[in-house]
Amino acid sequence: MNKPFSISTFRPLCGLMLLAPLLRAQEIASAETAPVSLAVIVSGVVSQNPELKFYEAEIAAAKAGVRSSTTLNNPELSLDLGRRRVRDVSGVFVGEGTTWGVSVTQTFEWPGRMALRKAVANRQVELAELGLARFKAALESRARALAFGLYASAEKGEAAREVADRFTALKETFLARDPAGVTPLLETRVIEATELALQRQPTDSTLAMQSALVELNQLRGVPAASPLKAAPSDFVFNAAPSLDALLSAARENNFDFRAKKVELEQQGFTVQLAQNERYPTFGVSPYFSQAKAGDRETNYGVGLSVPLPLNARNRAGVDAAKARQRQAEVAVLIAQREIEREVTGVAQAFAAKAAESQRWSPGSVRKFREAAELADRHYRLGAVPVATYVELQKAYLEAVGALLDTKREALEAGLRLQLLTGLNFNAVELAP
Repeated sequence: MNKPFSISTFRPLCGLMLLAPLLRAQEIASAETAPVSLAVIVSGVVSQNPELKFYEAEIAAAKAGVRSSTTLNNPELSLDLGRRRVRDVSGVFVGEGTTWGVSVTQTFEWPGRMALRKAVANRQVELAELGLARFKAALESRARALAFGLYASAEKGEAAREVADRFTALKETFLARDPAGVTPLLETRVIEATELALQRQPTDSTLAMQSALVELNQLRGVPAASPLKAAPSDFVFNAAPSLDALLSAARENNFDFRAKKVELEQQGFTVQLAQNERYPTFGVSPYFSQAKAGDRETNYGVGLSVPLPLNARNRAGVDAAKARQRQAEVAVLIAQREIEREVTGVAQAFAAKAAESQRWSPGSVRKFREAAELADRHYRLGAVPVATYVELQKAYLEAVGALLDTKREALEAGLRLQLLTGLNFNAVELAP
């Protein structure tokens, strides 16, 4: 007897019917995503990154500070209006009338003060421009590393999925027939255990690929879920200059070290400005007044106002500026030591990883893949023992992972070395 059709049966069917087209569309979109070269990805990140506007606005604000540093304060207009009553010495009323006056006060800085303020503001512009240049260089390096990481994760995931599928097919074959004896049973368990262990690798590679994709999309200023597929990339690692040349270039070109030196120079001007501010500003006030009370009285002239230095505030400002200057001097020394240490370490790492990468023959991964496929065919024919089969599959995965990791580490070290030294010695080039 057929069961009646119910709502509880209809809901899952509707869900499957609605979900199937969405999944199919996602698969089609993923399949149709054309691979994008590393150079195109990097140029897109550098040109479309939304954070660039922050540094550009910082430069605009610093330039506005330069303009304001050489501008005098606005003059002050003062108006007086009142009544005037006049009596003679005997107290007799003489007259009464209106009195009024007007004056304009302009404050002037002590000579040399505005030039010092402009010098401080110019160093702020230089710091803002250094910040933009440093961000662009770091952004380009990060984009290259992420783009290769996206490609490497996809390659690792594909290789791991390929090997895991082989073990899954073998397991299903073994489970479909009755094992005769202990050896076939143990081989089946070995295949099952290896398959379970290998199922993690495709998942881990997919998660790593998604993490790189999300960060790349954010750097490009597009939605995080936007599809992107990196084209296969092979690199040629060129030798770096000598360590002495790298250290000399880092002292000259490193963005952080240059910023510390500019800050020290700026602090020197700040000390001079604080010393100049011990001398007061002065105000010049042309005035005109007139009063009518029986007769007409007119007054005009120029007034001069100067604040009295009754406290030690200006002296304290000089002491504070000198203390900050000493801090800036120590900061430059510390930055130089850190840069020398980091350049030395990164140069050694780049040389080691580049040499390790060059020891791999161009067809190493292809040979391991072919050996893994050959072992799979012959194991099914009984010509290869299970231990050899399992080791070959694992060796293939380890070789793919080791090669891609070595290239990634060499790439990151080369890009970091160029960023630290400011030398574009083509540490990493795309192979033709």
